[in-house]
Amino acid sequence: MTTNSSMALQESTLAQIDAAVRSAVDINDQWAASSPAARSALLRELASALEADRERLVGIANEESFLGTARLNGELDRTAFQLRAFADAVDAGEPFAVIDDEAVPGAPPAGHPRLLRVNVPLGPVAMFSASNFPFAFSVLGGDTASALAAGCPVVVKAHPAHPGLSNAVFELALAAAQRSGAPAGVLSMVSGASREVGVHLVRHADIAAVAFTGSYVGGMALQKEINARPRPIPFFGELGSINPIIALPAALETRGAELAATLAASIAQGCGQFCTSPGVLIAYDNAVTDAFVSQLAAAMDSQNTHAMLSPGIRNAFNEGVARLNRHPAAKRVTTGEQNGEKHPVPNLVLLDTGAFLRDHALREEIFGPSCVVVKVKSSEQLLQVLAAIGGSLTVTVWGAEGNDAETMSIVRGAIRIAGRVLFNGVPTGVAVTRAQHHGGPFPSSTQPQTTSVGLMAMQRFLRPVALQEAPAWLAGRGGIPL
Repeated sequence: MTTNSSMALQESTLAQIDAAVRSAVDINDQWAASSPAARSALLRELASALEADRERLVGIANEESFLGTARLNGELDRTAFQLRAFADAVDAGEPFAVIDDEAVPGAPPAGHPRLLRVNVPLGPVAMFSASNFPFAFSVLGGDTASALAAGCPVVVKAHPAHPGLSNAVFELALAAAQRSGAPAGVLSMVSGASREVGVHLVRHADIAAVAFTGSYVGGMALQKEINARPRPIPFFGELGSINPIIALPAALETRGAELAATLAASIAQGCGQFCTSPGVLIAYDNAVTDAFVSQLAAAMDSQNTHAMLSPGIRNAFNEGVARLNRHPAAKRVTTGEQNGEKHPVPNLVLLDTGAFLRDHALREEIFGPSCVVVKVKSSEQLLQVLAAIGGSLTVTVWGAEGNDAETMSIVRGAIRIAGRVLFNGVPTGVAVTRAQHHGGPFPSSTQPQTTSVGLMAMQRFLRPVALQEAPAWLAGRGGIPL
């Protein structure tokens, strides 16, 4: 759907979805073969357009998300930064990188013909917007920016939690694309809260890849549909995480009060609606940990939260917290009571370690300001807890300064299950850099070797091709696809 606001706020029909994909297909070859200057011009124009309309966009976003103008202004800044960062990468020639293995005379294996390894765009990408980042993971977020930089047109699936903002940003983007000289079908949008809209989009024969940020249930439903296609396609799904914090004794003994305040603020940040929100604290069962848990509970009780993104998310949080708190292995240590007429109350629960290891339900993400504490008897049990958690976007290890065998084994265990391992601070907040990796082993993401944040996100939408003894006219294109 590429027209007016009233249409974008409605449930897209199957014919409108087909038309959006068709517009992407019609210009796919043109955009794939576009020059670095053309791609970076579009990305920079999109960034400038967001900034120029900041006041109006932030106002709409705040009405729909309740995230506050300070947070939303920062998120708009990040979105513009992402767009320009990918423009810089395009100008530097990154999507067009060529590996040139010159011919070597003689018999194989030493001898071989000339081979050029180049990258080609996958084709039209279906991008599912996220609820919790209405700018940075939405219409012009990192998935859209990286796909456009790679030379792929994008069909955005707007998130129903912020339809007004999605429509406003999309219309702004259309005008920016026209100013930059990009083809009209480089960006399209469909909308609707029904399952049918998303399913029809990912089933479409001309969609070449899907990028998704959302729940495990929603992501797995899309993965099933994609796998059932006659020709399955890549599904880059970021499905959430419980992001364990490992607090080793050395850290708690020296910085316990400071770390308790920092962790409490991280758990409550954005009302806990971050994919990197800490959901598990793992610490040794001793008096130092007991004191820290008391400090953490008090700090969480003092946190102020705001309304959650949608009634559905709030209901799911209430149900998840109630289920956790009534578990026979759980002991709640925060004092505030949930009240549906007020903002959510941060929730901290002590869990029996054996129950945590046995009961998968205790390891499921609760999307909101909730965290569980697991006290372990040994490093071996700590590693068992990490293994039970499985794939995670992040693991944080406090107090790992020593290089003794026990610390090394814990860090090794953290690296085994996480896409990003922190040794200081908290996991909320993901820098947009070249070295960043926002992904992780399943179930945190479906493609653990790829990232949805940072400049390497562009590689998801590029496919390598080896050109053997290419004619001069083709080799002379410098990696720009046909």
